[in-house]
Amino acid sequence: MPDNNPAPGIDFPFTVWKVANMERNLDAIGTVFTVHYTVTHFRDGEQAGAYGSIGLEAPAEGTGIPYAQLDEDTVVGWVKSHFGDEKVEEIVQALDAQISEKLAPSKSSGVPWVAAPAAA
Repeated sequence: MPDNNPAPGIDFPFTVWKVANMERNLDAIGTVFTVHYTVTHFRDGEQAGAYGSIGLEAPAEGTGIPYAQLDEDTVVGWVKSHFGDEKVEEIVQALDAQISEKLAPSKSSGVPWVAAPAAA
């Protein structure tokens, strides 16, 4: 059976969540109040992506992580937690549907009276 994975060692499909930017207060801890994120889904040599932002509630006094100590895995965890497992899966499925449409289009646009240029 042929291997359909274009990159050795990578299991497809897969999804990558990234932090594009964060907005924070310039207080002692640097409390983050907005996270801008990207989600990119890969399958069958294609990809689809989305960008979004979420607002965060301030942590309880004395419980926040100082801005300088944050890492991307922690912040991506906040984003996914904000959505919950069901919504995270819904986002991935929507991106997968976009890839399916790229691979097997069900719609097109144009006008029938514009002919393609004749071959020379």
